[in-house]
Amino acid sequence: MVALSYSNLKLELASGHLSAFYPLLQQGVRVGCRVGCRLGELLSDQWGISPEYVAQRVTTIFLNSRAIDDVHTALVGPDAVIALSGAMPGLVGATMRRGGYYAAMRGAMTHHEETGTGGCTEAVVRVKLFNLLLGELGPGFLERGILLTGTELFDFFRDQGPEFRRGCRSARLNGLAIDPETLGEDADLARIESIRLTVECRDFI
Repeated sequence: MVALSYSNLKLELASGHLSAFYPLLQQGVRVGCRVGCRLGELLSDQWGISPEYVAQRVTTIFLNSRAIDDVHTALVGPDAVIALSGAMPGLVGATMRRGGYYAAMRGAMTHHEETGTGGCTEAVVRVKLFNLLLGELGPGFLERGILLTGTELFDFFRDQGPEFRRGCRSARLNGLAIDPETLGEDADLARIESIRLTVECRDFI
């Protein structure tokens, strides 16, 4: 994990409530990782996404707003923005599809091969997930941990309804148990500069 100063918030969430995090994942969340590597190495070696899954399910990838055709030629640097999506409909989806027939229509939006390496260092990137990948990859990112500001997290919990609050079975802030009901009420949470949120989603009897 990248060497940053942050607080740790760990949640146990009942299955079925994960979709509450979808807007955050679509907007983009920060993730600590090693950069200076190829995008394919980041996806498989660090995030545990198999090359087969990437080839078959992740049909559209953007790195810093440039469409990626080959994950093995794109270098990831600090503060990169990585957007992952499944198949999108229509001509736009066909144009943005990796290695697709209409890829030539992208023009300057296409990411081109980079040579050399930037050296492997710890940093933070922003990840965005879309459509079917929210449910398929979202749980893994939440289990590994995402970085949010205290204000972002406070606003998220404040906007959740009673059903989500009941589904949040336990919470620990820096190892100390806290009442999940207070997460959207305690303004002290908003004053924390950076929080690493990890979410374990499981069935409760």
